[in-house]
Amino acid sequence: MVQRTTGAHIDTNETVAPDVKHLRSVCAPGTQTLCAAAMSGKPTQIDTKMTGSPPPLRVRDAATMVWAPRSVFRRMVDVSTYGWTLTWLVLLTTVLGFFTIQTGLIDRDVDQATEQRLSRLELDQTDLISRSELSERMQDVREEGEFWKFMARTQALLFSPAHLVASILLIASVLYATVALSGRKPEYHTLVSICVYASVVELIGMALRVAMMMFYRTMAVDTSLALLVPAGDSPTPLRAVLGGIDPFEIWFWYLVRTGLVTTWQLGRGWSAVVCVLLFVFCCILRIAPLLMAAQGGMQGVS
Repeated sequence: MVQRTTGAHIDTNETVAPDVKHLRSVCAPGTQTLCAAAMSGKPTQIDTKMTGSPPPLRVRDAATMVWAPRSVFRRMVDVSTYGWTLTWLVLLTTVLGFFTIQTGLIDRDVDQATEQRLSRLELDQTDLISRSELSERMQDVREEGEFWKFMARTQALLFSPAHLVASILLIASVLYATVALSGRKPEYHTLVSICVYASVVELIGMALRVAMMMFYRTMAVDTSLALLVPAGDSPTPLRAVLGGIDPFEIWFWYLVRTGLVTTWQLGRGWSAVVCVLLFVFCCILRIAPLLMAAQGGMQGVS
C-alpha cells in the first residue's frame, strides 16, 4: 500500500498500485530497501517509520553474522557504520591475547627453549672455555630468553589487534580497486563494513584456539585442516599444505563474498573469482613457511 494524499488529509489505509517507473526515477541512496519493496509490484503498506533512515548497525548485529549474514548486509546498503564494532573487535582480541599470556604457556615455552640452549652450550663448551667465561655466556642466554619472553608477550597482546585492523583495511582497499576496475562505483565505507563484520568469525576462531590452549595446556594448537593428518615426529609437505587452510578463513571469505553481492558492489561471478583468488593468496602466505620447515625437517632426517 502506498499513502495517498488528498489536500490536507492523508489516508494510510488505502491500497494503490505503485508506479514502478516513477519509483525508479526518484529512488535515491538511503531508500533502496523501501524502493525495492515498492517496485516488487505487490501491494504493501508502507509504515511511516520506514520512510526515514533505517537504524544504524549496532555491535550486537555482529553476532547475527553467524546465522543470518544477509540480513546484516542488506542494512549496509542503506547505512554502513563500523566504528563501534571494530572497536569491540580490537578490545576482545586484546583480551584474548591477555588470556593467552595468563595461561603461562608463553613463559613455559620460552623457558624450555632457554634451558635447551643452556644444556647444549654447557655440553659443547665445557672443555673449550674457562668456567667464568662459560658462566657469562650462560647469563647472556638467560637474558636473551627474558627478552624473547617479553617479545612473545607483546606479540600476543598487541600484534593480534594490529594485524586485525591492518588486514581489514588492506582487504577493503584491494576490494575498492577491484570494484573500480569492474566499472562500478565503489563505496569504501561499505567495503570496510563488510570486512569488519566478516571478521567476527576470525574472532570466534581465535577464541576457540585460546580455549584449546587452556584445555590442553600447550601452545601447539591448530584449527586448520592439518588435523586430518596424523602428526609425526617431523612435518610433512601434505601436513604443511593442509596447515595453511583454515575453515574459519574459508568462512570469512564466504561472508565477504556474500556482502559484496548483497550490497551490489560486485556481481556473483566477479565476487566469487576475487574472493577465491584472495583466499588462495592468503593460503600461500601461510603455507610457504610451513613447507620450508617441512623440507628442512626431511633433509635433517635424511
